[in-house]
Amino acid sequence: MIRPTPFSEVPQLKTPRVTLGVFCLLLLVSFFNSKNAKAYATTADSIKVALTEGTNMALDLSPDKTTIAADIQGTIWSIPIAGGDAKALTDGMGDDRQPSWSPDGSKVAFQSFRDGYYHIWSVNKDGSGLKQITLGVFDEREPEWSPDGKSIVFSSDRAGNYDIWKMDLHTHALTQITKDPANDYCPSFSPDGSKITFISERTSAPGIYIWSSDGEKLAIKSAGKLAAPAFNPAGTHIFYNLSTGAFSSLQDLDIAAGTTTALTVTTGAGISDVFPFRTSWLNEEEYMYSADGKIKISTVGEKNEELVPFKAMVTVVTPKYARKAYDFNAGKPKSVKGIKGLNVSPDGKRYVFSALGDIWLLEKGNPIPKALTKDAYMDADPTWSPDGTQLAFLSDRSGAMNLWLHDIKTGKQTMLVKLDYDLNYPNWSPDGSKIAFYMGDSKNTWGRGTLQTVEVKTGKIEKIHESLFVPSQPSWSPDGQTIALSGLQVYSTRYREGINKFILVSLDKQPDRFVSPMPERSLGMRAKNGPAWSPDGKYIAYTQDGLLWTVPVDATGNIVGAPKVLTHELSEVPSWTADSKTIVFMATDTIKQITLADGKIETIPLNFKWDYKQPKEITVIHAGKVFDGKNEAYHTNVDIIVEGNRIREIVPHKAGRTGKLIDASDKTIIPGLFEMHTHQHAMTGEKLGRLWLSYGITSLRETGADPFDALERKESWDAGTLTGPREFFTGGLTDGSRIYYGLANSIYSTSQLDMELDRSVRLGYDMIKTYVRMPDILQQRITNFAHAHGLPVSSHEIFPAMRYGVDAVEHIGGTSRRGYSPKITAMNHSYQDVKELLLKSQMNITPTISLQGGYFAMASKDPDFYENKQFRAFYSTEFINEIKANVPMIEKMFPGYMSNFGQIQKTTKTLMASGARVTAGTDSPFVPYAMSLHTELQAWVDSGISPFETLRSATLWAAQAVGVSKDLGSLEKGKLADLVIVDGDPLVQIRDAWNVKSVMKNGIIFTIDDLLKRP
Repeated sequence: MIRPTPFSEVPQLKTPRVTLGVFCLLLLVSFFNSKNAKAYATTADSIKVALTEGTNMALDLSPDKTTIAADIQGTIWSIPIAGGDAKALTDGMGDDRQPSWSPDGSKVAFQSFRDGYYHIWSVNKDGSGLKQITLGVFDEREPEWSPDGKSIVFSSDRAGNYDIWKMDLHTHALTQITKDPANDYCPSFSPDGSKITFISERTSAPGIYIWSSDGEKLAIKSAGKLAAPAFNPAGTHIFYNLSTGAFSSLQDLDIAAGTTTALTVTTGAGISDVFPFRTSWLNEEEYMYSADGKIKISTVGEKNEELVPFKAMVTVVTPKYARKAYDFNAGKPKSVKGIKGLNVSPDGKRYVFSALGDIWLLEKGNPIPKALTKDAYMDADPTWSPDGTQLAFLSDRSGAMNLWLHDIKTGKQTMLVKLDYDLNYPNWSPDGSKIAFYMGDSKNTWGRGTLQTVEVKTGKIEKIHESLFVPSQPSWSPDGQTIALSGLQVYSTRYREGINKFILVSLDKQPDRFVSPMPERSLGMRAKNGPAWSPDGKYIAYTQDGLLWTVPVDATGNIVGAPKVLTHELSEVPSWTADSKTIVFMATDTIKQITLADGKIETIPLNFKWDYKQPKEITVIHAGKVFDGKNEAYHTNVDIIVEGNRIREIVPHKAGRTGKLIDASDKTIIPGLFEMHTHQHAMTGEKLGRLWLSYGITSLRETGADPFDALERKESWDAGTLTGPREFFTGGLTDGSRIYYGLANSIYSTSQLDMELDRSVRLGYDMIKTYVRMPDILQQRITNFAHAHGLPVSSHEIFPAMRYGVDAVEHIGGTSRRGYSPKITAMNHSYQDVKELLLKSQMNITPTISLQGGYFAMASKDPDFYENKQFRAFYSTEFINEIKANVPMIEKMFPGYMSNFGQIQKTTKTLMASGARVTAGTDSPFVPYAMSLHTELQAWVDSGISPFETLRSATLWAAQAVGVSKDLGSLEKGKLADLVIVDGDPLVQIRDAWNVKSVMKNGIIFTIDDLLKRP
């Protein structure tokens, strides 16, 4: 594994820039040296919230046994051992976790994320003297002070996986305690300081180990999920957490005997939910731990326990700002901004790209592009042959996204590759004899693909590489022997995050090589942002920090010189001219090209417009029952009169009205449904839009995407060049220094963040979605900018995000940078802190419970689940069989996945009943597109939420959260005509909502048969 370099070895940029970590620290200093925090917390909109339980809170007892240090929602608090009011020791902006008292009781050490990495920090017991102890581009976690107070032990990934490290607090010297290739973590000292116990994932013997100067010894082998071993005062026992999914318990290991005893209930009634953190000791017999949302004190050998009550006061706000204005009416043509897959011709005189679902050719000097395809299918990813005579592109006109050729001179188009699964990112070899591409699989999730090549003359296909996780477009070396792409390299196998690097794939089957111009820094969002090999083989172009760079390489892609930055504006999708003298790129919403010799940048004019597809006629829908999205009772026997794209009025039925009549007199009409959390890509093809509509889903909230891909989809569906719902989108997952998904955008500097924020306005984002490695200090900056421009912000976090006005949170579970969640425990419980914070702040939550087990839970209760008409039309038998086979496999891998699902349902019901704002979304395609939303709704009703509340959340409340309730979400006079005609009574039987007969989007009616048929 290639290691990040020390800061002193980082190549210097030519322009002054402030890195993420440094900027966070500067903001932090400003925060402490001003009254900003206090002023913000006491504004008129602020609300005080008392937290009396903690979800996944860690504890440590002071040496004098008088004070508990606890982390509650990312703040370190001190609580009297007798219970009472908690005092905040940290400001809440650092995601401060897992406290450890110094032996003299003067300080508390903890892990903190405030500079964009987890590092060890300390604070004085009175809350003063905040100090950072570890530094660098690595994560350090789970600190514990040595008994003599001279050092701190912790786990760190600075050696390529998690190991146990120790820092001398006087010299700051680091010592690596363990060096096994497997992950070692959760260290804890013995009472005399001579031993350290820790968890190890060693393949031959995973379990709890004890280190001493004599070496390492396995204390107990266990394949379960272990955490937080800690010695008892005598050093003879180790208490630790064991979680299986079916239970999370506190275990007692007798070291000498090698036997364990469960100290908490693991089966039946009263099962405990023990949190994965260290036990503390009051004396030789009494111990303290956190479980069930509470601080508990127990005695060895006894079942009785004492609770330590506490109250921690925090402040939240309900944001109030002017939301983005929307004009959904035709008549004002808009510039096409969904320019996807830009590629320059070898001679530099022509540019191809996909937009509005078709392939377009732009001639230099003529700003109006020419359509090379014009059909109802998805045509995408055009790329020039080296001689400029042909284009390779993708089209699903054959039923799947397959590879086609377009002859520039004649316009003739022929299919070159037809496979069972969708293809992605074609690119020609330098001699024009082959084309590289990726092939998906039956699930087609997130763009994973196997690298293939095809011989252009013979059509012979060769598999080059096993499946890669959302890689970038491949790029060939001039000799055709190496393919470069951008892929993820993780820091450890314990956590999935890492950074994007070049992966060099040799066609002679040599091992892959990871190389990077700046080894500790992630390349730009994977997709088409490089590596792009120059035709002369001397350079690779790529995007990093939002800018365009080149780096010199040898014939096999090894880096042989310093990288050079070429631009000072957001620059993506680079492609070279054949002479290697010019690079064309997208500068947010503009096509530009740069001449490498003199750095001259030229704008390529583009005059390209689109407008809404909107009918003009009057349509009269005679409805038997209408659910308007607001009221629990139906309107019966009424006419919905639609003029153009809007509802003119809803009135009692009268025969003979002027207009096109749709007879739904024996049907029920509901507002178009919102899917509030999905991710998509063009690789799925045109069928995706029809799929959504066939389930009555007329609006989507896409919470992370390649922005050009999402914009093309949005504009295509609105313009009617492809059939599909409304799209409310954001760009890539705005993340920190480490990332995971191909659509994640690693933000490393303030200038890059400012460019990304500017992009959100110029490309017309509907929201900003930040991801799990974004520190709160920058999250607040993002939120202030977004609100100033009318945009809502969402993330995976609840607090302190809701203290500074973040609008929404995704998932009741979901990915967390901590390895555990502040919203839900391993046993699927969310406690008073989570529920009260969501209620009082009115932060919108999309819990995605179908992702957390609801999809399979609902399938198990319905023998006809997989016989749904739409599901059978859009999904293959192979896919359906794979989905069915997943259930026993998931149960085996994650015990309790299904059995504990009821706890998530209870939380969702409690939130709804309390008045919290909850909307329906699914994180598809992790669960199948469109079908997933209906299983979400069914899972809500199965929990005891009424069908009315469920449908209101999926319509009106969703529209309010998106900021479009003026036009969407309910069926009322003046609103847009987005509605669904269904068989049955969904306010009684929620399953009837998927009995779709017709769908109207923007006044245009589609029958179910229309939607199930290919164009």
